[in-house]
Amino acid sequence: MEMESQTRKENKKIKSVLKLSILVLNCLVLAIGNTGGPLLTRLYFIKGGQKLWLSSWLQTGGWPVMFLPLTISYLYRRRTNPNTKTKVCFITPTLFMASAALGLLNGVDDYFFSYGGSRLPVSTSALIGSTQLVFTAVFAFLLVRQKFTTYSINAVVLLTVGAVVLGLHASGDRPGNESNKQYFTGFFMTLAAAVLYGFILPMVELTYKKANQVVTYSLVMEMQMVMSLIATAFCTVGMLINKDFQKIPGEAKEFALGEPYYYVVLSFIAIAWQFFFMGAIGVIFCASSLLSAVVIAVLLPLTEILAVLIFHEKFKAEKAVSLVLSLWGFISYLYGEIKETNKKKKAAKSEAMTITES
Repeated sequence: MEMESQTRKENKKIKSVLKLSILVLNCLVLAIGNTGGPLLTRLYFIKGGQKLWLSSWLQTGGWPVMFLPLTISYLYRRRTNPNTKTKVCFITPTLFMASAALGLLNGVDDYFFSYGGSRLPVSTSALIGSTQLVFTAVFAFLLVRQKFTTYSINAVVLLTVGAVVLGLHASGDRPGNESNKQYFTGFFMTLAAAVLYGFILPMVELTYKKANQVVTYSLVMEMQMVMSLIATAFCTVGMLINKDFQKIPGEAKEFALGEPYYYVVLSFIAIAWQFFFMGAIGVIFCASSLLSAVVIAVLLPLTEILAVLIFHEKFKAEKAVSLVLSLWGFISYLYGEIKETNKKKKAAKSEAMTITES
């Protein structure tokens, strides 16, 4: 009996370490995508790129990359279970339809983000994008009954104030070749992208909860591939209507870095955004949609610094104030999560001791 209990504890510990390792890996993947995606997209526009639908398409157009980890997962399952028939895929028709619907929303969000990215400096769009945490928190509360603490509420308030400060003084870093109308349209499109993606993340978590089957990491990757495929199809329609495919060779010839680098930049944009989406839903799988949004937001300072260093963007006082408020909000949230986790551990330990004594 004691040996069985010890074995259960060891298995539980191994599963916990494995889940933590997958979470850390997904955070790293998300970090690469969350910094690389916006910076490369901005590089495309700065060096002469003008196609909004192409930029939107690239955010999910790298979906075939998902075949590599899915193939590795399939071969691993086949090797570890040689005596049983290995399933090629786990996604059901219901989950496929749910993923397709989320993919359509993702396609709309891609366009919103691309429009904002074409008009705003990366540092400004990153700060506006940080408000996504607020919207994720609200939708997570409504859709998946996310519990809030004093610290998480404090984080939401600080992030909101930071966005307001930035919005009131936004026109100060408007590029010289843009009108106020174009700039503020970009501002509000980026904000709309934050709202929509703040809705998508909890919806992904809700889909996992309503799956009526065991949600494995392979299933998560399959769902992400379907979402990216449908989002890409949506943006493809936009490209066909705008005749962007025919205009790509001409744009490549006029690209400031040269024609070969034009295609290199487009390829890396597609790969970087796949890292972002895969990392985001991976964190949801390991933890929650709110944590995914927090990780995205925590990476804000790195994107800010890289944008200022690479593109020599202005970093005025209002951006500094907004950044400090944002960081304060993130730290408040993380502190609250750590405190809540420690509280749960103490409660569980106390309950275990009570059972042992009785």
